[in-house]
Amino acid sequence: MPVRIYIVEDEPLIVATIETALKKSGYVMVGDSDQAAEALREIKLFQPDLVLVDIRLEGEKSGIEVALELDKLKIPYFYLTSQTDPDTVEKVKNTHPLGYIVKPFTEAGLRSSVEVGWNNYGKSSPEYLVFTSEGMKHRLNQEQILYLKAFDNYCYVYTETGHYLVPKTLKHLSTQLNPERFCKIHRSYLVNTSRISSVGNTSVWLGETEIPLARGGKEELLDKLK
Repeated sequence: MPVRIYIVEDEPLIVATIETALKKSGYVMVGDSDQAAEALREIKLFQPDLVLVDIRLEGEKSGIEVALELDKLKIPYFYLTSQTDPDTVEKVKNTHPLGYIVKPFTEAGLRSSVEVGWNNYGKSSPEYLVFTSEGMKHRLNQEQILYLKAFDNYCYVYTETGHYLVPKTLKHLSTQLNPERFCKIHRSYLVNTSRISSVGNTSVWLGETEIPLARGGKEELLDKLK
């Protein structure tokens, strides 16, 4: 599914700029609010993948208090800030953002900051695979993946419900996958070993799907299945 973002910011122009910039990179906006209490209610309701939160908000609660709640909910977030004073720096020490986006920012700078922080977050969470397909940003639970298939300098990611064409090589995507779960059984195929139903001499089956098995890949596969 596309990566879904919620924005907590009290300047409408900044909200519009963020939405325009990140939609161009395939992210989906699920909502925004300029009030901390309302934002937290909607975040719990919409369950976004990522939140951008202004450190200084009008109202009873600050962005830092929102961030503390996001830490409890285990929802990743970036701070939006123009505040660099020592008091603010001291307050944020007890929170765990993916990073800081300093205002004013350019569209390119915003996209770059979010892209780097989000990809690093995905790599630090081995149960997820983060990638772009057809202009949309996705974060896929690795358990959902059946197998990956190389296609020149691209790669197909197959799940039970469909597939994605990713503009990355099989080798590149394999670095994001849990090596205890995935095994390269052929020069063009990487399979989720937990989804294998049977193994033959030259093929493996994932339900009714048959995948070729190279001679050199069989020994490694059988070791993992043990």
